[in-house]
Amino acid sequence: MAFHSEEDSSDGYLFKIVLLGDSGVGKSNLLARFARDEFYSNSKSTIGVEFQTQKMEVKGNKVKAQIWDTAGQERFRAVTSAYYRGAVGALVVYDVSRRQSFDSVGRWLNELHSK
Repeated sequence: MAFHSEEDSSDGYLFKIVLLGDSGVGKSNLLARFARDEFYSNSKSTIGVEFQTQKMEVKGNKVKAQIWDTAGQERFRAVTSAYYRGAVGALVVYDVSRRQSFDSVGRWLNELHSK
């Protein structure tokens, strides 16, 4: 998909990617590290959805990744699932020290495929 922006008028590709997983597994910190090379040891839970844009060049092509960080809490599920539409990729994140977050991976994948 080609994009044109006011900041950069050259052609490129835009990819929407969603981060999914239970609350507190580290989705926001994963995004902060990738997009801004930052890490917050005491970060707060995401409310609703937030996103970051990262520009890069891949094999000579300009690529813009729009990465959506979704809230993992059950109460936001109805709102956040609407953001899956149009996504070309997803990262399902779990906490290796919390078995329950790994057990939820199947539920996240089912939700993603049903939207």
